[in-house]
Amino acid sequence: MKKTFALFVSLCFALLASAQAPSNYYNSANGLTGNQLKVALHNIIKGHTSISYAATADAFWSTDNKGNGIVWDMYSDKPNGTPPYTYHLGQDQCGNYDSEGDCYNREHSWPQSWFNEQTTPRCDLHHIFPTDGFVNGKRGNNAFGEVRSATWTSRNGSKLGPCKTSGFTGTVFEPIDEYKGDFARALMYMSVRYYSEDGSWSTSDMTNKSEIKPWAIQLLLRWNEQDPVSQKEINRNNVIYSSYQHNRNPFIDHPEYARMIWDPTWNVVGEETANVSIFPNPVEHGQTLHVSGNNGAFDAVVLYDLSGRTLLRAKGDATGDFVITLPADMAQGCYIVKLMNNGGVVKYEKLLVK
Repeated sequence: MKKTFALFVSLCFALLASAQAPSNYYNSANGLTGNQLKVALHNIIKGHTSISYAATADAFWSTDNKGNGIVWDMYSDKPNGTPPYTYHLGQDQCGNYDSEGDCYNREHSWPQSWFNEQTTPRCDLHHIFPTDGFVNGKRGNNAFGEVRSATWTSRNGSKLGPCKTSGFTGTVFEPIDEYKGDFARALMYMSVRYYSEDGSWSTSDMTNKSEIKPWAIQLLLRWNEQDPVSQKEINRNNVIYSSYQHNRNPFIDHPEYARMIWDPTWNVVGEETANVSIFPNPVEHGQTLHVSGNNGAFDAVVLYDLSGRTLLRAKGDATGDFVITLPADMAQGCYIVKLMNNGGVVKYEKLLVK
């Protein structure tokens, strides 16, 4: 019997997910990959309820309220320190600004010029965030990317400068690490939501109409995995779905969809030839993990993350049993255990690290 790698990762993310999508919301996407999955997701999330542009600012009270009316500004927030300034919803909205810290406005993470300011994407909350007006202006319509040498740095560490990412050398804007995944998933949403509805859209350094260019999609895939979905994003997705647009960002509910669409190597197939036991699962980092094969069916085990990066390899004893101590600094999340027999993959299993 054959099972795809995608299935195991999908199940693993299901253990992690706490978003509140209806149980059948993604049924029509089940079992699909590549462009077929992209089309299926587009059909699920298209035709959403479009609110007015004025209403997007009012929606921030529900979508981007850090508590007590404080704006959750990803261009000024410092998750591991004191933000350089804070804004209050409805009180500090731009207006005019002369410098950082003056006021907040609306950042279209997919800049309006890229879709020629069409009304529906202009008002789509899934890619609109409250941000400092001055920093928003510095980003402008530049692509997101990783900066080689900053020509300007914001007070929370966001940067502007020439791109060091392979495939592009122009000017890019780099948010801090804690929010790179948020912006990656917002842009991937836009690409799928407006697939085939982009006839009058423009091109940019990062995009060709609604398609994300190859250099950029590789960057966003990496950001999607390096900065996993946060409770902030889950809450925001739920509110936009229930109270405003009645559609969801699939990449918040199912981050694995990103590679399933844009990574042609996603479908790795292994043979399920023997019973396997992994205990405990979920497991805590630093804890000992026991992996047992049936009658010595496996002679090696590899643990790797969802980007394919190998974390550790181990050899079993004559009975095919493995005892592995997980690294103490291992991040919470979903991993894949690959069990091998005589150098060939025979089984994949999901592992959830708490």
